[in-house]
Amino acid sequence: MSHEHVSYLELLARGAATEAYDRPVLLARASGAGPEALAELEEAKQLALRVRAELEGRRRREAELSALFATAHDLAGLRDLDAVLRAIVQRARSLLGTEVAYLSLNDPAAGDTYMRVTEGSVSARFQQVRLGMGEGLGGLVAQTARPYVTDDYFEDPRFQHTRTIDAAVRDEGLVAILGVPLSLGSQVIGVLFAADRRARVFEREQVALLGSFAAHAAVAIDTANLLAETRSALAELERANGIIREHSGVIERASEVHDRLSELVLHGGGVHDVAEAVSEVLGGTVEFSEEGAGAARRAGGHAVREGEDWVAAVSAGGETLGSLVLRGQPDLDPVDQRTLERAALVTSLLLLARRSAGEAEQRVRGELLDDLLDAPDRDRRLLRERAARLRTDSEAPHVVLAARIDRAGGPADPDAAGREGADRQRLWSAATHLAATRHGLASARDGGTVLLLPLGPGESAADLARQTARSLGGTLREPVTVGASAPVRAPLDRPDQVAVAYEEARRCLDALVLLHRAGQGAAAEDLGFLGLLLADGRDIDGFVDRTIGQVVAYDRRRGTDLVRTLDAYFASGMSPARTKDELHVHVNTVAQRLERVGRLLGPDWQSPSRALEIQLALRLHALADAVTGK
Repeated sequence: MSHEHVSYLELLARGAATEAYDRPVLLARASGAGPEALAELEEAKQLALRVRAELEGRRRREAELSALFATAHDLAGLRDLDAVLRAIVQRARSLLGTEVAYLSLNDPAAGDTYMRVTEGSVSARFQQVRLGMGEGLGGLVAQTARPYVTDDYFEDPRFQHTRTIDAAVRDEGLVAILGVPLSLGSQVIGVLFAADRRARVFEREQVALLGSFAAHAAVAIDTANLLAETRSALAELERANGIIREHSGVIERASEVHDRLSELVLHGGGVHDVAEAVSEVLGGTVEFSEEGAGAARRAGGHAVREGEDWVAAVSAGGETLGSLVLRGQPDLDPVDQRTLERAALVTSLLLLARRSAGEAEQRVRGELLDDLLDAPDRDRRLLRERAARLRTDSEAPHVVLAARIDRAGGPADPDAAGREGADRQRLWSAATHLAATRHGLASARDGGTVLLLPLGPGESAADLARQTARSLGGTLREPVTVGASAPVRAPLDRPDQVAVAYEEARRCLDALVLLHRAGQGAAAEDLGFLGLLLADGRDIDGFVDRTIGQVVAYDRRRGTDLVRTLDAYFASGMSPARTKDELHVHVNTVAQRLERVGRLLGPDWQSPSRALEIQLALRLHALADAVTGK
């Protein structure tokens, strides 16, 4: 091999600019090489340039492929239409490397097109412009459903220029503009644009690339739900496979696995089917793990090596759902790494689809329980049919349970308000899973969760309450307090009793908190005499009024603290000295208040029997205030 041929190989190896390929010819000519040698060298130069062009084309196609997959990954984690549109415009700008990208949507009511999202725009006038159908480049794209491109907008006579549109385009400083339609069938719903503030010629491949992305975007806009995201991502995977099949044998393996993944998803395959398919193609063993992905989670979607294994995070919307672990292939080439990453993406889509179906079933369970609580006069035959579809045993005795996360933080805790909504959602999610497992029902209510669960053989309401508290608390790693009602026999035959049982469970829950038993589960039978008062409908208000009513009335009339003093006195072991420390007052003040209590309740108020009734009445009075929010 001649020295000049080696020079061209070196130029190819370091990715030199096109101009550098003229240097070996010039050096040979300067050294007096003959015409035959110069011709051979010129032929070698042209061959090297063709190889360079082919390598550049492959690198460009690989970059486009990666961008398309990144787009599918982004869309998989989005939940609302605004977020989808922002992602579409950002990706369009990134794909073509333009200074500005924007998206307009048609307004059928107004008969025009309006700017919805912009990326890279600096002009407020441009961001608010509206185009009539057929006006400007965008109006023509929307009207004809064909892409249009111009390298100098203001000198292009093909578009209907208006003062408003031209002023907005001039204000933004745009010169070269490419617009492609967002189409659903034969209907154009908007236009996706890429633009530069300088003259530029958009190549045919760039027009086709933006058109492909616009088709993907139109599906995401139209459906704006998880299922459409899944189908759109799989469509991108399939189109990507067409590009991959043109490459080397390594890329052919990636094409095979993508075809198989698409087939699995479209025909109802599961997560472990995906792992098995990737195992066969990559020649190792791929397993799905629900454990956190560790370093792979921090790698932003890329597969990483951990010891002798490769790990790719399965995640969506910022949430890690697990990981795909490849064992037996420590030396994995970059293309196979991307294959593992894309398998993780498909796995995340499958898991999200499964979660969506599960959440839909849980909403149905919650709606049935809400109907039992709020509309007990519903047709009982229809209620039983709905319960049967949910595999709920409507004939078995059931218990109503009220559950709530009880934190130590109070009003002074700056994070308490922000955590409350997240706590309710986490508790509802854990409770619905438990209800589905036990063939029961669950619904969010009154700042917590209500469950209707069947009793197992030999199981009591108290047993079920304790089991539920342990199960929910273990899942959430937070103390969960659970109050239970007495058993309700055949609740669908007596739906009016479900609401009554729920109120009993709530009172039991509040009693547990009041008795400093937060994080535990109990039924009324666990609470002794207090439980009987809560459960059997006795005249609790009358009992409180008869026992300490005069003290309560005196506090209300005079604004005194006799009730609070009594509570602290009993809590301190009936010691005035410890009571004054609890209340932060002088011991003489405590003595004066207790003397007033004695005049109101009678001289024997501290006798054992009277003291027990007074303490119980104080607890019930505090419980009533807690329930009513006083």
